[in-house]
Amino acid sequence: MTTPAAPLDLDTFDGSRRELRRELRRRRRALTPEQRRLASQRLCRRLRRLPEVQRASRVALYLPNDGEIDPTPLIGWLRRRGARVHLPVLKPLSRNRLWFVHYHAGTPMVHNRFGIPEPETRHGAHRARRLPAWALDLILLPLVGFDARGQRMGMGGGFYDRSLAFTRRPGPRPRLIGLAHDCQQVSELPVEPWDVPLDAIASDARVIRP
Repeated sequence: MTTPAAPLDLDTFDGSRRELRRELRRRRRALTPEQRRLASQRLCRRLRRLPEVQRASRVALYLPNDGEIDPTPLIGWLRRRGARVHLPVLKPLSRNRLWFVHYHAGTPMVHNRFGIPEPETRHGAHRARRLPAWALDLILLPLVGFDARGQRMGMGGGFYDRSLAFTRRPGPRPRLIGLAHDCQQVSELPVEPWDVPLDAIASDARVIRP
């Protein structure tokens, strides 16, 4: 059992949104490898108990980068249940949008312009290997920060916000769960008009449903 971290109090943080993002990234990078490993285990145990994770057969998650909490121990459990796992890929010739490409042991991987491993673009370009975001059952996405109301802060590039803007309209949509280390919680985050709402936020210490 882990002791929940104290949220970062914005009343005592005199800085811009960019500086807040930098501080929260510093917090997660400061965790030791052992702390990250244990946090990942605790997170995945919580995720396996969530009904939307148990029901999902088409799931997108991410490979951790820059100290992000690691959801990849969930992959084996998902596959044993018969679920297909997809990874986000930077969509070619499109500004800050994502594809979601089927991922397995034989998927050819490259590093994108941010240094993050992703399925190779020509491999992912085949329609049989990728899904539109609306066809997924569940997307687990990384967060830089979150608060107790379920508001979230991303990396600032708008990749998920642009790719998931359709979820504001009627029609089929995946469930969206943001993932973070508990030390990335802040007292309150401002809501931006372009922020896509999440169905839940999960950390190594808690699950928050807005």
